[in-house]
This record gives sequence, C-alpha cells and structure tokens, in this order.
Amino acid sequence: MKKLAIVTGGTKGIGRAIAECFAAEGFDLFITARTVEDLNELKATIEEKYAVTCHVLAGDVGDKSDIKYLSDNILRLNQPVEVLVNNAGLYRAGLLVDEPDNTLEKLMNINVYGAYYLTKELIPNFIKRHSGHIFNICSIASISTPENSGSYTISKFALLGFSKVLREEMKPHGIRVTAVMPGATFTNSWKGEDVSPDLLMPPEDIAAAVWNAYAMKNSVVEEIVLRPMK
Repeated sequence: MKKLAIVTGGTKGIGRAIAECFAAEGFDLFITARTVEDLNELKATIEEKYAVTCHVLAGDVGDKSDIKYLSDNILRLNQPVEVLVNNAGLYRAGLLVDEPDNTLEKLMNINVYGAYYLTKELIPNFIKRHSGHIFNICSIASISTPENSGSYTISKFALLGFSKVLREEMKPHGIRVTAVMPGATFTNSWKGEDVSPDLLMPPEDIAAAVWNAYAMKNSVVEEIVLRPMK
C-alpha cells in the first residue's frame, strides 16, 4: 500500500507544486480546496502524469464542520497518512487601523484554526504508527512585519507558534514537524501586480525544499526560510 500525502489548498501555487512533487515520488494524494472544477482538473492531471491515486474533496478549512467531513473521508481510506501539508491560506492586504473588523477572525480561521483542527483530527493516525511528517506553510511574515499586511502577519506569527508547540509535543512519538516560511512566491496572489516573475520564487522551489526536508532519515528540519535571490 502506498503512503498518503495530504495537501490542503492543493490546486494552485505552492500547494499544487508540493502535491506534484510527492506524486512524482510515488505517493498517493488526498487534496482539498474549495473549487470542485480545479480539484477534478488536478486529479486527472496527476493520475495521468504520475500513475498514482489522487483523492480530491472540496472543503473550506475555515469551517470546522468541513474539517470534520474532510478528516472522516481521509481516515475512511484506511491508508497510512505519512505527510500532512497545511498549506491552505488567505492573504488580505491592509493596515490594522483600517481593515474591516472581521479581518483578523477570517484570517485566523483559515490560516491558523484550519491547520490546528485538521492536525488534531489526524494526529492519532500519526501517533499510532510513530511515523509521519507535518508541514505548516507559514510565511516570511511569520518572522517579520511586511508593510500593509496587518492581520495576515498576526495569523502567520500564530501559525509558526503552533508549529513550534506541535514540534515539541510530537518529539516523543517520532513525528517530525516543519514550519516553512517562503518569501515572495509567484502564485495567484500576485495576479494583477506589476511585478516581474524573475523577482519572485517559483512554487517548485518551495516544493523541493519540502521534499528534501521529508527525505532526511534521522533529522528534522524545524524551520525553512526561503527568499528570492534578488
């Protein structure tokens, strides 16, 4: 039985690049995102290109009932969950003093609580086997304060904090936890911006860093910080 890698927000950008990277290494996949059409397109592409099984299911990680629905379907596969990539996230530009009152709540729900609750649902599967690797896709905003990114920065600081706590708690169980903090990456969030792709990182670079961290046998890379060359 093939090992299973789960990727949230896996149809575009960093999530898609990570999904394809693990598929290329022979992993079956379970990918979730909010748009059914995007999921179906990705499933067809991955299964044809890599000859693995790609399970897809639409859901919103900002909704606890959706998280329960997703985790139930994952566990029903009765397949070893080897990798969880908490990638789903939302960016909203704005200053704390100007942004709408519900901005922080919305960003925390998706960027932090989504990872927190899905991990809690799946962690018994990891602990039972004393194996597995959890990646939380944070941001360079987890360790800095970019301009005009008020509540987004708060949420990404919180996600890094969650990663640190989880890392300590999982040590006795042989489960690795890695926080990934990419800088500016060429994804859909840059659509409409007057920025050259040459000044941004390709999502495939992030995926390569994630795979290399996973491929280590007796080490854990606790944090990965990536920035564009220029």
